[in-house]
Amino acid sequence: MKALKWWLAVLSVAALPVHAADFKLGFISIERIYREAGVSVAIYKKLDKEFSSRRDELKKMETRAKDLESMLAKNSLSPDDRKRFEREYAGLDRDYRAKSRELAEDYNQRRNEEFAGVTERANRAVKEIAQRENYDLILQEAVYINPKFDLTPQVLKELDK
Repeated sequence: MKALKWWLAVLSVAALPVHAADFKLGFISIERIYREAGVSVAIYKKLDKEFSSRRDELKKMETRAKDLESMLAKNSLSPDDRKRFEREYAGLDRDYRAKSRELAEDYNQRRNEEFAGVTERANRAVKEIAQRENYDLILQEAVYINPKFDLTPQVLKELDK
């Protein structure tokens, strides 16, 4: 009985290469699609424009904070002026941190909203390629992938049509 099971296991393993020869594997890098696709580049430009005024405001706050630091570094300030500048600096720092955090959250939310459509279109393109070229498996994430399995350029072309 054990010998029969052993022979069945050997025959099963021996049959694997026959099935593996028919197996077609592909890979796409969604990060690369988010960086390189024409629609992705357009989204980043749109978001940069949308959030530029808030970024400019933060830059002005940074400049004012540096000015205050310079003034506070001087030993020639009167105690009243030093206190006033220290309070202004502390308030500015608090406002800057809050606005910076709010900007990052808003930007990430908008980016996720915009890229949801890109992800959907990329997934449709991947499915079309898989069906057209008879792929058995297409992965989006892997620790290592041989470049010969990379379908990202094909997906980028599909998205840019």
